[in-house]
Amino acid sequence: MPRRPPNPIGEMPFLDHLEELRWRLFWSVVAVAVGTVAGFLIVQYFGVLELLIRPVRPFLTGEELMFFNPATPFFVTLKLALVVGIILAAPVVVYQVWAFFSPALEAEEKKVVVPSLYFGLFLFCAGVALAYFWVLPLALLFLMGFQSEFLQSAIEVGEYLGFVTRLLVAFGLVFELPVVVMILSALGLVTPAFLKEKRRHAIVAITILASLVTPGDLASTLLMIGPMLILYEVSIFLSSVIYRRKWERERAEEERLKPRTDPPPGSVEAQG
Repeated sequence: MPRRPPNPIGEMPFLDHLEELRWRLFWSVVAVAVGTVAGFLIVQYFGVLELLIRPVRPFLTGEELMFFNPATPFFVTLKLALVVGIILAAPVVVYQVWAFFSPALEAEEKKVVVPSLYFGLFLFCAGVALAYFWVLPLALLFLMGFQSEFLQSAIEVGEYLGFVTRLLVAFGLVFELPVVVMILSALGLVTPAFLKEKRRHAIVAITILASLVTPGDLASTLLMIGPMLILYEVSIFLSSVIYRRKWERERAEEERLKPRTDPPPGSVEAQG
């Protein structure tokens, strides 16, 4: 179905918005599907499963993880392929979301949102790295130490990978806090004063969230609480910078629009 020509006054009718949304969703789904196919090949031939199993190897009584259903290895590979596919398709999906909403944003808002997206990618990777290299080994050490003299571990691959992927993705997502605050500040929905006023509430919320997301041991919980508190303070700073720039632009605009009271050059008043 061909798209309608744009409205000459710059506004898009409601049906055109729906058509635009339909195409954005379509290309996002196509990107995820293509990414999943590529993810299947990556998981199958580039050792992604071994990378995720490596932290638990010191705790295995046998050489490999166990499975109790002949179809489990295939579905485990498929689930990992989907996760890798979503990660690979994320730039395309983010672009489609940006292309749909960007016409409604002002130029100054776009200057904040675009760098925030790149910053968010870095923070997500930092959160995943923290979870993989520090939190996951500590969590396994804590959890596998209970009743070890009476119980023998028989770790099932599906359960283990579900545990690991939830932990990694959770850390990656909670590290997006500064990005969310930057975008909300650019849109005028959050202010630095509000963030400072709600700091105590934020500490309680971060503690509860960290307790729910982490496996339950004190070390991994603190490893999430600490960075999140730092990120919250960073969010306040970034929000302050955004509002300071916004205030400076508004003040400069007011000065530009203020009527001039000085006599024009060359007039009798200007010559004294």
